[in-house]
Amino acid sequence: MDFGVTGKLGGYYLAEQYRKNATGKSEGMSFAELAAAKAVEKGTAVGMSFKDMWQARFPGAYYHTADASNIPQGVWERNDFPFEKFFRNDLDESAVNWKPNGANPAMDSFGVQSRLHSIAGQKSIVVPPELEEKMKNNPELAKQVMAKVESFIATNQVPGRICSHLIVLDEDGEIARFRASSHGGNITGPTEEEMRQFEAEQAAKKKRREEYARLNEESALKRKLMEQETDERYYQTNITKKGGFDYGL
Repeated sequence: MDFGVTGKLGGYYLAEQYRKNATGKSEGMSFAELAAAKAVEKGTAVGMSFKDMWQARFPGAYYHTADASNIPQGVWERNDFPFEKFFRNDLDESAVNWKPNGANPAMDSFGVQSRLHSIAGQKSIVVPPELEEKMKNNPELAKQVMAKVESFIATNQVPGRICSHLIVLDEDGEIARFRASSHGGNITGPTEEEMRQFEAEQAAKKKRREEYARLNEESALKRKLMEQETDERYYQTNITKKGGFDYGL
């Protein structure tokens, strides 16, 4: 199935054109590409939403609000995982809750190659509702997440090839799952080594977040104990003074 989206403003090409535009050199950019670059530059200055930034940088890219970060890695990596359903305007919830049935088809099988070919050059991102709400109230966070996503796409772009990218974010704005494929179905990521490194980084970030939460909790508990101690001393002081006054009578 041909979705008719070319995704020309992608990855390394996009980054190069942005750098040229930032220095006043717009050679090689079409009118539409230059207009998109200027729209992003202007839009981020006045507080563009994350969705608007995403679709301005990558015209025709798909944007979905759903929690897909918990899809098991083993399911996500299967060749029969319905990744093509994420490249539609109406994301089918069955894709998020999909369960494998039967043997994993070969990457070079006709069915898999046909599905990969159908999304060539396209981009799609899945944002959980919690993160979307955070970014609505925090434009700086939206810019940071957009920069992270754009950098990831630039890194996973194969020069001279038409690539597609499917990115799933978690509620903290981290990239939880991704698929990057070049035209013809050659998967450029994640490799087994990349996934080990990626999972190690995510585990380290999770550990840091948990440690930060623990320290905050300890700090709050210490403040509460100090307040209780202060209240208790105040109470004891008043009782002592009152007792002394009564005794004097």
